[in-house]
Amino acid sequence: MRRTVNSVADSTEVATLAEGVKLGARMVRRIVVTGAATAAVVALATGCQPEPEQTPVPTSTQSVDAPTPGPSVTPIETELPDAAFELPGSCEEIYSAEMRAQLQSTNPPLNDPGVTMLSTENAEMLEIIHSGAPTLRCSWGQPSEFGLATNVTVVDTAQAEAVAQALPAAGFGCEPLGEGTVCRIEQQGITLDDEEYARGETHYLGEGAVVTTAWINFSPDGYTEDIVATLWG
Repeated sequence: MRRTVNSVADSTEVATLAEGVKLGARMVRRIVVTGAATAAVVALATGCQPEPEQTPVPTSTQSVDAPTPGPSVTPIETELPDAAFELPGSCEEIYSAEMRAQLQSTNPPLNDPGVTMLSTENAEMLEIIHSGAPTLRCSWGQPSEFGLATNVTVVDTAQAEAVAQALPAAGFGCEPLGEGTVCRIEQQGITLDDEEYARGETHYLGEGAVVTTAWINFSPDGYTEDIVATLWG
């Protein structure tokens, strides 16, 4: 997206001093106010007292030549960063119809309010997600040891660079995917109840956004790849 910023030439005030200053010189102010500042200006205006009259002082006649008009100002074109990514309006929009149907049949519901699982436990990633950046959160499953949570978060260049450095440093294995990079980490173990479990995180860093997903005992094949294909094509 390109935006044009027009520079406007400063206006020039030309004052002509005339002979014989009238009694009771007064000062004329032009004050431009907007919004809530208007009330403050009105209050000041009503509280002003008339200035005392002063003895006129003879002045000599002066002439001020009007300045010669300068060349016309050419608008300055400034290239602003393009909006590379538009955040989807709902979770249904981040999946293909096939993936959405698979998730709905194998581990419903979408966005159970009782699911509080984070989409990552990485501190750097959480800082970006909770920094106020536009984010869409989606989860699948009920509150249990079986489900996943995904965040789609818009990031700027500095945040993208931070993600690219943080994930490999945290032990994630990363590789190219589409026009971006996908990073994965997985852990398997046994609970205190002697039950096996598998959990992990899969994150994708694409142009203008990062997709973070944490899962436990539920990692559908091609899940992140489907999101990437749907959002970035």
